Amino acid sequence: MKIKCDSELFKINEKLYPCSTSITMDYIGGKWKTVILYHLIDGPKRYNELKKTMPVVTERTLSLQLKQLESDGIVNRKVYTTKPPLKVEYSLTDFGISLIPLLKNIAEWGNKIAEQKAKIIKVEDIKK
Repeated sequence: MKIKCDSELFKINEKLYPCSTSITMDYIGGKWKTVILYHLIDGPKRYNELKKTMPVVTERTLSLQLKQLESDGIVNRKVYTTKPPLKVEYSLTDFGISLIPLLKNIAEWGNKIAEQKAKIIKVEDIKK
């Protein structure tokens, strides 16, 4: 189904979207969602593993973004309670896996821009 973005709307869960790109951005938009998803491409990660790969994100932001991705059905949160300590892993759902080609294209485009315009800063230099 292709919709005309100038004369029709999409409605998902009582929310109106003017264009299919706005649906995509509602699911994965923002500074951290795509970063989280990109790090989950290789497989499940624990919260602390994700935090280590994104040292400048706050714990609150990471937690909120993971909860949003889980509620949108993109990320699965699995709690292991069989033996202490409690273990929680995050992984992509089938819906999340469908985003991998898009995430890789976004990363590739960002790499091209970074090669042209970015200055590399080491994380440890920021923390000083």
